[in-house]
Amino acid sequence: MKILVVDDEVDVKDLFEQRFRREIRNGEFQLAFANSGEEALNFLNEHPSEVILILSDINMPGMSGFELLRHIRQDFQAPPPPVVMMITAYGDPDSHQQAVKLGANDFLTKPLDFGVLKQKLRDLS
Repeated sequence: MKILVVDDEVDVKDLFEQRFRREIRNGEFQLAFANSGEEALNFLNEHPSEVILILSDINMPGMSGFELLRHIRQDFQAPPPPVVMMITAYGDPDSHQQAVKLGANDFLTKPLDFGVLKQKLRDLS
């Protein structure tokens, strides 16, 4: 499963690579990273139909995760459509409702419980 992680925090890449070290080594997951919504859209345009799952932060400078989600649902409808999980430090109901309304498949709060995330990913594959 190819996963695109979108987050403006620079330490996210190291964190995900550390937490998914075994799964990456076993070939279960391939991780790609984008530091902004704009970078994520460029990646998706360059790698059509490769990305299965997108994990996106909501609060990012420039294009927010909500705007990115809107673009993904409008511009990347070729099958299979990517599964999108939104990640935020704010677990407020309004953000959750907006994410669902825009087409998010799941909503996770920071700090991430990587055990729960791994199980969700395995359930998808």
